[in-house]
Amino acid sequence: MAQDIVPIELGLPQGDVVTLWAPRWREDGEEWEAFLGHEDDLYGFPDAARLAAFVRTAREHDLDDHPAWHVVPALSAVELNPDEDHQFDLVGVPELVAEPPDVWAINELHDIVEIARSLADVCELDVVHDVLDAADGFSLLDQGTLVFSGKDGQKRWAELCAVVADRWDELLDALDAVVATPEVPADAVATAETELAEAMEHEEIDRSDSGSETDVDPVDDDAEPGFWGEIGIDPIRITTSAGEFYSLRCYLDDDPVFLGSAGRIDVFPSARALARFLAEDEELADNDLARVATWPEVTQRATAGELEIDVDPDNSYVFTGLDDDLAAGPSEVDPNQLDLAEELLLDAAAWADDKTADEALQPSERLGWLVSFVLRPDPNRLPPSAPFDAEVETWRGLVAQFEDQRLRKH
Repeated sequence: MAQDIVPIELGLPQGDVVTLWAPRWREDGEEWEAFLGHEDDLYGFPDAARLAAFVRTAREHDLDDHPAWHVVPALSAVELNPDEDHQFDLVGVPELVAEPPDVWAINELHDIVEIARSLADVCELDVVHDVLDAADGFSLLDQGTLVFSGKDGQKRWAELCAVVADRWDELLDALDAVVATPEVPADAVATAETELAEAMEHEEIDRSDSGSETDVDPVDDDAEPGFWGEIGIDPIRITTSAGEFYSLRCYLDDDPVFLGSAGRIDVFPSARALARFLAEDEELADNDLARVATWPEVTQRATAGELEIDVDPDNSYVFTGLDDDLAAGPSEVDPNQLDLAEELLLDAAAWADDKTADEALQPSERLGWLVSFVLRPDPNRLPPSAPFDAEVETWRGLVAQFEDQRLRKH
């Protein structure tokens, strides 16, 4: 999301460091991107506790004028601990490319290359771009395994691996050289370390309490991702007051892309109707998903009658009842349902280049504050006060706009 400030972990020669990244956002008609730092230094910390201590006590840095910065000092140390999707092991790239390319390795390398380019842009590190421009494969990673298949693809991968072997140390040294670790107050570090320790303790208790369930229903970490997981496109199900609808969505460079065009998502009343459309419609080449490298695999399966539309629970978005729950107050709202609904509103708006939802859901706005309180509860925050009429009116307006302007029903 454009207004996010995200904790990230960078694997560098000096070790793993955590910092903050502000992905590209627009302000006053200009596009910006930034990392936590000051002047020529990129601030990196050995752990989330020291990062938390810094953001709570620092007076001067490059993110203090970001539109969302006011939220960051109030975050817990746990919230400032980078999740797995934002851990970039740059120093591990030579090992990553040592094996033949599969979808997982290519996706991980793509994420690493993108964050390296962002760091190079912000920190003005020309050598990083020189290394990444030395082989065409670095710029084609977002297209998946197909561009590294066959004779030409194998040659492309070999050229990329040769650059990693010969020049990756140049990139690492350039990034390592700009990282600095400012001093932070010891008492602030101790407070943050306590937060992390308590969170780990609660996690251990929860894991212990659920042990019997785990024994009954173990998770298979080696489970095959399936067709949709392999190609990186997800079937989605949307439930609104108008009914239940099916469509497709994926992410390119973290940007959402839907089955559809001109800001309107093609949706269907059943999974079968969606599959039939994918097999028969002659205008599919005009939809935005057609630019995804794996799209031909979808149409080929559909044409052959072999396409199964299976929707993961995390891709099922239910809007019905949320307005009444919000009106009743935070304790009555299902956080998971609201989280998913907010995700879809923001994804659809970002795809259509519409700022309405993003602006209304900012924590500085009444609706954004209520939604934020439900999704990120914090005992140190004042709860929103009833009545919630204005918040519910704004929410209903966003959902109505989504239904009327974003869904193209078939």
